[in-house]
Amino acid sequence: MRMTPTSDAVWTLRADGGSRGNPGPGAIGYVLYDESGREVEAKGEFLGVCTNNVAEYRSLIAGLIAAARHGVPKLVVRMDSELVVRQMLGQYKVKNEGLKRLHAEARAALARVGVVSFEAVPRDDNGRADGLVNEALDRALLG
Repeated sequence: MRMTPTSDAVWTLRADGGSRGNPGPGAIGYVLYDESGREVEAKGEFLGVCTNNVAEYRSLIAGLIAAARHGVPKLVVRMDSELVVRQMLGQYKVKNEGLKRLHAEARAALARVGVVSFEAVPRDDNGRADGLVNEALDRALLG
């Protein structure tokens, strides 16, 4: 059953990506919470070999797609990647050619969600999403 959020409902997306080595085996993790703080969707997924920044962008894109699927009207994105947050806010230019396409993909995903704000948070404050990254990496690498 799909919930229809009220227009003033503020949901939270916690997204994280990581690689073991840079580049190295990478994965994403995201958790989407509704306005009451209830976990609505969570996912960890192995990406293959990539850089940490690619994994961070992939986690953001996957989380934004999930938010759009749930019809989220207002979203706060919390990530521990200051680079991605500042690039999404337009505070940093996207200079890396490999990240320009992902930045554009994230902007397109962003357009499918209502009002979105971004916050850079300490790694310790993103534990659930980070845990999903590590679980996906462990599953893929350790079997």
